[in-house]
This record gives sequence, structure tokens and C-alpha cells, in this order.
Amino acid sequence: MATCDECGAHENMPYQCRRCGQTFCAEHRLPENHDCPGLGDWDDPSGVFDSGFDDSVRNRGGGSTSGGVADRVLGTGGPLGYFRGNMSYVFLGVMWVTFALQFFVFPLLLGASPRSSLWQAAFVLSPGHIEYVWTWITSIFAHGGFTHIAFNSIALYFFGPVVERYLDTKRFTALFFAAGIVAGLAQVLSTLLTVGPFGAGVVGASGAIMGVLGVLTVLNPNLKVYLYFIIPMPLWVLTLGFAAFSIVAGFGVAAGGGVVGGNVAHLAHLAGLLVGLAYGVRVKGRVGVPQSLQFGGGRGGPGGPGGPGGPGGRF
Repeated sequence: MATCDECGAHENMPYQCRRCGQTFCAEHRLPENHDCPGLGDWDDPSGVFDSGFDDSVRNRGGGSTSGGVADRVLGTGGPLGYFRGNMSYVFLGVMWVTFALQFFVFPLLLGASPRSSLWQAAFVLSPGHIEYVWTWITSIFAHGGFTHIAFNSIALYFFGPVVERYLDTKRFTALFFAAGIVAGLAQVLSTLLTVGPFGAGVVGASGAIMGVLGVLTVLNPNLKVYLYFIIPMPLWVLTLGFAAFSIVAGFGVAAGGGVVGGNVAHLAHLAGLLVGLAYGVRVKGRVGVPQSLQFGGGRGGPGGPGGPGGPGGRF
């Protein structure tokens, strides 16, 4: 038996909305009956559902006014329709493909070791070469080692799908890249100002993942998570503690202390988290609120992992 998220009624045979992921009774199962945030994706201000058989349905004047390129490509029936709702797993796959390029293809087939100029130019966002704009993206998916990518993969696997389900794929993708790029640039710019152009560069998806965590914290701050799979706590406590640690450690490294900073891009983590928190405030009230971490297509229990245990790579 489940409880309807709209009216609170107990339902023996509940319905789960594929748009927002929440559970409803028979009366509220239709998107228009529970004010589903996914209704905005229909892009149909006239209130007419377009079957796709007649372009005049979309344009009462008889002409065809097709939607945006992203809607046509990623929408149902589009060439990349599979990726709609699955970008968290796509990003996971890209991370591991990039990892294979970093440590197998480039060193073994191209003879470019991790310290070579070719390897650095391809994967590392560095303070000496901020103009290499492709590294703004490639550095998000590149990682400093197996432990680094393993922890980030676990965090993205658990937190990514539930946030994507409630934001929608386009918003989630924009958030991931925005948080990742801002995080990387914040780190290398601080290094450029304090150390110079020969300071350490940055790699890793931690900043992007912290953006995802920031949105989730705003949407449901009391969501129960487990730090390192052991210690239960509300999500807001984990986020606040991580932010405080990043501030202390990050500015310690920037000042040359390095006592707790080590090889971790703390300023990148903090910047990504701030992007996520800001975006969470923007969309709160316009999207559904996740009540639990979900795995695959089903509804999971209230538990889950406790955030990115792996540090953002910085070397």
C-alpha cells in the first residue's frame, strides 16, 4: 500500500508518474490532475495534445512551428530520445570512456603519459592555459585515478537520477555542465592569482556532482543519507559540513597552508555547491520534491550514500 502524494489517500494499486516520479491514486494519476511539473515539457500553450499527425494542430494558422532543436532531437521518437531521463548514466559512461582514454589509449597508443603536454592539453584545465576552452568540458569527465573516479561514480549514480527525474533532462544537463565549468574555473583562477600560471590544474566531476547535491539539499534538506554508507544524517547537515570544510581547507590551500587541502580542489567543490544551491532556490516550488533516493525505475528506501566521498582531483 502506498500514499498518494497529492491527497494523502492510501492506495493499494498506486500509479507512478513518469514525468515527476511521484506516486498517486487513480483520481490524481493524470499529469493535469496533480499539477505535474512535466506538463511544461509539452510546450503546448493551446492545451491541445499534439499527436504529430497534423502540423496545423501546433499552429492554428496552418503553418508548422516546430519546437526547439533539443526537443526534436531528445524528444520521444527523436534520434537521441533514449537519453531523455538517462543523462546521469550517460555522464557516467562518458566519465569511464574518458578514464580509458587517459590511462590506456593516450599512454599506450599515443605515447602520451599523464605528464606530457599532449595529455595535459587534452584533459586538464590548468591556470596557464585557461584559453583551452575544450578543457572546460573534458576536465569534468577526466579524473586523477581509479579511487577518484570510483567515488564520483558512486555519488553520481545515487544522486544524479533522482535530481534528473525532478528537474527534467534539459535542466539537469545544464546544471551539470554549469556547475562543473564554474567549479573548474573558480579553482584555476584562484590558483592563477595565488600561485601563478604554473600552479596545479584541475580534473574531476566533483564540482558538477556538488551542484547536483546542492539542488537536492534545497529541494529536500531533511532527506536521510548515510555518510560513507554508515553514519545516518539529514542531507542539510552533510552539505553544511562539507561546505564548511571546503571553505577552511580551500582557503588554506590558496594561502599556501595546505594542512588539510592535500590534492583536493576544495574551492571547486564549494563553487559547484553554490551553483547547485542557487539553482535549487530558483526551481523550488516549480518542480516535485524527492522524498527518497530511487534506483533504476523503482522507488527506493529512504537511505542512500552520503554524498561524494571522493575528492575532486587536483594535480
